Amino acid sequence: MSKPPLIPFSTTIFVRDTCLCLHVQRAARALARRFDEALRPLDITNGQFSLMMSLNRPEPPSISAVASLLAMDRTTLTAALKPLERRGLLQVFVDSDDRRLRRLRLTEAGERLLAEAVPVWKRTHEAVDAQLGDTGPDRLRTDLHALT
Repeated sequence: MSKPPLIPFSTTIFVRDTCLCLHVQRAARALARRFDEALRPLDITNGQFSLMMSLNRPEPPSISAVASLLAMDRTTLTAALKPLERRGLLQVFVDSDDRRLRRLRLTEAGERLLAEAVPVWKRTHEAVDAQLGDTGPDRLRTDLHALT
């Protein structure tokens, strides 16, 4: 005779159908795949696009500022920077006023690649926005922002 489970299967179904974290994770993965596919001809991922876009500022940001913006820890960000740095798309350099700080900037090649990627991102984003309807994109951004 088998013993009854500690957690009934109905609880699994309930969590599957109601868990906001699960639904956001699934949607994030689906969006990531969609943008990865769109950016593949440029040989960058959606994460690399976001990272490069975060460097498109009037003044080169610190590693900490970029990590904060992208909600990443510094170690993960440092690992994500390496392939882009090896490709010559960005530079990591020491701050001239505070030698402890590392700053980031796009190279000319990085700026050119980002300029190519922005129209691809825009087209893909317009398609996603269209799926969400007239007020869907703004509502979704507002709701997601409320969770952060």
